[in-house]
Amino acid sequence: RPDIDSIYMSVCQTFTGSGGWPTTIFLTPEQKPFFAGTYFPKTARYGRPGLKELLLAVHKKWKTSREGLLKSAEEIISILNRKSIASGNINEQLIGNAFELYKRTFDKEFGGFGSAPKFPTPHNLLFLMRFYEKSKDKVAMEMVEKTLLSMYRGGMFDHIGGGFSRYSTDRYFFVPHFEKMLYDNALLIFAYCKAYQLTKKSIYYDVAKKTAEYILREMTSSEGGFYSAQDADSEGVEGKYYLFQPAEIIGILGEKAGREFNEYFDISKEGNFEGGNIPNLLQKPTISEGCNKYLNSVYEYRKKRYFLHLDDKILTSWNALMITAMCHLYRVTGNKNYLNAAIKAQTFLENKLCEGDTLYISYREGRRSGKGFLDDYADEIMALLALYE
Repeated sequence: RPDIDSIYMSVCQTFTGSGGWPTTIFLTPEQKPFFAGTYFPKTARYGRPGLKELLLAVHKKWKTSREGLLKSAEEIISILNRKSIASGNINEQLIGNAFELYKRTFDKEFGGFGSAPKFPTPHNLLFLMRFYEKSKDKVAMEMVEKTLLSMYRGGMFDHIGGGFSRYSTDRYFFVPHFEKMLYDNALLIFAYCKAYQLTKKSIYYDVAKKTAEYILREMTSSEGGFYSAQDADSEGVEGKYYLFQPAEIIGILGEKAGREFNEYFDISKEGNFEGGNIPNLLQKPTISEGCNKYLNSVYEYRKKRYFLHLDDKILTSWNALMITAMCHLYRVTGNKNYLNAAIKAQTFLENKLCEGDTLYISYREGRRSGKGFLDDYADEIMALLALYE
C-alpha cells in the first residue's frame, strides 16, 4: 500500500530529515504521530537505540510528559498540512539549485552524498548525468563516477554473486545492510548503463551485466516475473550468508589460487567485519579480472553453505522498472538474453497482473492483490515505452 506508506514516510522525514524501511511511528490514540524513526534493532547495536529500550522510554514519557508529546503531534500535523498545499514551478533555477545541493553534500573522499548511512539513490546519479549532458559541467560527472566506483568497490556490491545490497551502514560503502531489493538493482542498472554510454569505460558495462545476471539467476521466476527481495539474515544472523574465512576459500580453490583470491578480495585471518570478511576491492588501486575465473566455484560453495530467504512476491511497479533496465542493458550490450527477459516479464504482467485496462499491485502463489496505484501505471508505461523503442 504505497498510498498509506507515503503518509507515514512523510511523517518520518519531517521528524528525522530522512526516510527508510522499516519505519517506526508512535501515534496517539487519535492516530496523531509524536515520534518517528527508521530501523531500530531489537536491542541497542551499531550506535542505534534498541526497540525494547525505546518502547520503555516512550511509555515513561507518555505517563509523565503526555502534554509535551501531544503538542509535538499537533506541530507535526501542522507542518505536514502546510507542505501538502505548497506548490511551485519547475524552472532552470530549481535544476541549478539541485546541482548546487549535490555539490555541497558530496563526499569527495569516499563518494556518495551526506554521511552514514549511505543509500545508492541512483535516481540522483541519473539526474546528475542528465545535468552533465545539458551543461557539460564536469563536476557533475566526477561526482557520479566517484560514487559509482565506490559503490562497486565496497561491500555493498556482492563481488561473488553480483547485485547490490540495500545501503551502506558507513560512509565508505564498505559494510552494507545485506538485504537485496529488486527496484534498487533495476535503478542501478540504469545508472551504470548511462555512465557507460557517456564515458565508454568498460567497468560500468561490467557492473551492469553482473547485476542483471544476478537478477536472472536468483530473482526470476520460471514464468518470467521478477521476485522482490532477498533477506539480510541467515540462521538469524545478518550478513552470515555473505561472510568468508580465508581457510574456506583455500579449501575451495586450493592453496595458491585461494591465497590469490583472499589477497585480492581483502579476506584475512583477522577479518574485516565481526570476525568474518566482506569481500571488497576498496584497497585496490586497480581492478583486475584475474580472479574472475574463480568466482563460480566460490559462488556455488556459498549457495550450499547457508539458506537465504527469498521474498517471492512479484510487484507490478518493481517488475516494470526491471523490464526497463533490461531494455537499457540490451541497447548497451546487444545481448538478446536481456531483451528476451524483459519481454517474458512483460508477458507475465499482462497475463497475471492486468485485466482490461486495470493493473494490479502484486502476485504470489496464484493470487493477485488489489488494484494498482499511480506507481504501477507510471512504471508500466515506462516499461512499455522502453520495449517499444
